[in-house]
Amino acid sequence: MPGGVLAAAAAYAESVMAWTFETVAENLADEFGEVHPAEMVIRCVEAARHSAEEVIGEASPELVERIARKHLEVLALAAAEGHGGG
Repeated sequence: MPGGVLAAAAAYAESVMAWTFETVAENLADEFGEVHPAEMVIRCVEAARHSAEEVIGEASPELVERIARKHLEVLALAAAEGHGGG
């Protein structure tokens, strides 16, 4: 049974992390809702999570949020410049 307990614990941890990153995406979608569609925000959060895991081996929600926010800010700036904003 220990394997079952470990598998259950791992599944629970994964569901908590998924919920946490979903919350990060929701917060950023609220913040950037006037600039970016929700799908783009979700892609940025997923890319930020993957990047953090690749570079340092883990991805805390705080780090993922910081990385994704920077990506979204750069994309917003590029969009503004592309539409005569710069």
